[in-house]
Amino acid sequence: MMSSTITPPLTTAAQVAAPCGSNLAQGAVSVMGRVALSTIFILSAVGNKIPHFDQVAGYMATAGVPLPRFMLAGAIVFLLAGGVSVILGYKARIGAALLITFLVLATYYFHAFWTIADAQLRQDQTIQFMKNLALIGGLLTIVANGPGRWSCDQSLAQCGKS
Repeated sequence: MMSSTITPPLTTAAQVAAPCGSNLAQGAVSVMGRVALSTIFILSAVGNKIPHFDQVAGYMATAGVPLPRFMLAGAIVFLLAGGVSVILGYKARIGAALLITFLVLATYYFHAFWTIADAQLRQDQTIQFMKNLALIGGLLTIVANGPGRWSCDQSLAQCGKS
């Protein structure tokens, strides 16, 4: 008579070690990716928008942004909260959504290449538009998949499973 129990497959030391090294690399790459993606937003707020608030608000007014001082204050909050959120991987989907909102508005008001007649200026703004589109793509990946390994969101999810 045959036994009805199922014997688990044998696991070799190499099979056990591979995921550990893979997890280490994946965690490091996730952190590096989040830092690389978010640095531009944090530096934009800290290095330009905050120290040059009045000048930036004036530039925004000339570009047709409504309520430029209010919108700039909101942009600074979105840039800092979103950037830190993505780097830490804490509520990263929300942080990425904040940064996407900023990018959509900034791209519309400041990189509308389709309205520019001068070929060189149109090319310059097309490049800026495409850069923002690429950033939006990276942020959409975080919205869709979360921040990845070595993130606060992942750690909190694992604590909830314990």
